[in-house]
Amino acid sequence: MMSLHAAFRTILRSRCWIFLLPLLLTGCATQLQWYVVSPATEAGRANLLFMLGGLKYTVLLSLTAILISVVIGLLVALPGLSKNPLARGFNRVYVEIVRAVPLLVLILWVYYGLPIMLGVAINVFWAGVVALALSDSAFEAEIFRSGIQSIDRGQIEAADTLGLSYIDRMRYVILPQALRRVLPPLGNQLVYMLKMSSLVSVIGMEELTRRANELVTAEYRPLETYSILMVEYLVLILFVSAWVRWLERRLARRDER
Repeated sequence: MMSLHAAFRTILRSRCWIFLLPLLLTGCATQLQWYVVSPATEAGRANLLFMLGGLKYTVLLSLTAILISVVIGLLVALPGLSKNPLARGFNRVYVEIVRAVPLLVLILWVYYGLPIMLGVAINVFWAGVVALALSDSAFEAEIFRSGIQSIDRGQIEAADTLGLSYIDRMRYVILPQALRRVLPPLGNQLVYMLKMSSLVSVIGMEELTRRANELVTAEYRPLETYSILMVEYLVLILFVSAWVRWLERRLARRDER
């Protein structure tokens, strides 16, 4: 007797689901109210524009945080490559502590706790940037450490033979090669950052998810609204992934020359 999993796989292979899809949509039509986000109605267009208004904040928040996290991650990774046990200990302690803290908890701590500790006011944007950058910097540090360690030892010895200082060796020999190798995981971290930026909505950041939550509160149509939100993130992530792949191919062609 055919199992349920085997039957489902057979349906997918036969592409019968294409004919079943209209039936499924028709069955849900009595429950879904797509006019809330339909571009065919004035109210739907207004709601769509309201949701898309959070896109610039999502992108700006993610790009700012990823740039800061890359710098912090590189600075944290370098001590991990040192022969000094104290420097390696700093790297390990930083990475383990930051990775152990959930991002949502870190966002709340930065927004509510950091102003009390430092005695300064911090708005929701910079609280989100600081929390995202700190959380991601631990992963960036491990990415850079692995990328630098993957460089052939002969490259380092050749740089030493030329009499290059540590800074020049890193700047002209090691880091250019390491950056090409770590580009794919850096791209993955950017995608991760775009998705995790949705958590900043809990402190009031007007990004995509916050706008969707506000629309749900106003229209009481969560399924339709969050379906559009999923599409927004899907298109954004696919675009970023395509850009990263294009950049990888361009760097690969440059290496072939």
